[in-house]
Amino acid sequence: MSSPTTTTEPATRQIPPTMRAVVVHGPGDYRLETRPVPQPGPGELLLRTDAVGICASDLKCYHGAAKFWGDENRPAWAERDRIPGHEFVGTVVAGDDAALAKRGIGLGDRVACEQIVPCWECKYCLEGAYWMCEVHDMFGFKGYDGAMAEYVLVPTQALVHPVSRALEPQVAAFAEPLSCAFHAVERAEIKFGDTVVIAGAGPIGLSAIAGTRQKNPLRIISLDVVDAKLELARRVGADIAINIAHDDAVARVKELTGGYGADVYIEATGHPSAVPQGLNLLRKLGTFVEYSVFKDPVSVDWSIISDDKELDVRGAHLGPHTWPAAIKLLEAETLPMAEICTHQFPLEKFQEALDLVGDSSGASIKVSIIPSWANTEESAE
Repeated sequence: MSSPTTTTEPATRQIPPTMRAVVVHGPGDYRLETRPVPQPGPGELLLRTDAVGICASDLKCYHGAAKFWGDENRPAWAERDRIPGHEFVGTVVAGDDAALAKRGIGLGDRVACEQIVPCWECKYCLEGAYWMCEVHDMFGFKGYDGAMAEYVLVPTQALVHPVSRALEPQVAAFAEPLSCAFHAVERAEIKFGDTVVIAGAGPIGLSAIAGTRQKNPLRIISLDVVDAKLELARRVGADIAINIAHDDAVARVKELTGGYGADVYIEATGHPSAVPQGLNLLRKLGTFVEYSVFKDPVSVDWSIISDDKELDVRGAHLGPHTWPAAIKLLEAETLPMAEICTHQFPLEKFQEALDLVGDSSGASIKVSIIPSWANTEESAE
């Protein structure tokens, strides 16, 4: 299908007083509205949004998952009257000299922002673990507006990373999920002789395969239920792809490993069934890394983790210290990004974009919004 044309106006153009933005009014109630363009204060930047990806967590927030809106067991950390969108890149269009110098950038440069906006004052920030900030403000969810808008404000505390303007905007925005998956890979402490199983061949799963490929283990096994995604997993770096709708993944992995099981399992589906699957196909003393955001609680047999196998179970959150490596891999243009970034939409079609992310048929992989596109009858494929 044909696609709208991306504008390439200079960063120094006049900034309008208002902008189009998607605004959260509550679960299932997102609206396109006209909002004032944010005015950057001392140390802040204003970006014209080049692209913003839609994450599975965006969709789960939209559908009202307790992880975001809270229940009797956890506080809410999604806010109403907030502009969503945390996977973004943008062009710097305003900022004082101090804000530019601090980040080593200039007007007209493209930057990506880390999802979290650390407070830099809590115990975790002071210890260097900024991604676990106790305040935990995040673009698009809590504290700061995200980038499903024509412009986005970057506060002084935010972390930014330069990204080449030669990349298609939706590819540049993929730096966020790629860096997150790289962190999951680092948490796994993969060794050369390892068999690594990665559950899911969506954006995070494919990114985890790409990161694991850089570690060069003995074999990488991708699990999914969509053959087209498994074929793409092979192109990204998987040695073996197993369709768990047709094959017994546990039996296949044990067959490949002399009956022992995998050394490492990275869960990147967000589906509850993927958790016991991983526990069962790991060998004794194996490592389980969980990266997904689950819509519902997950129950497992903890005896497998303790008495049966003495597993090392690790969580992974965001992408600390991995952004430069993720951006470098994107800029090398070695990944099949045209097949990963499958769909792009204008702001006016944000609902269609959200619905496509929720389509379980495998019709899309990474869906993005390009705010500079005019509304048309077609989306890009």
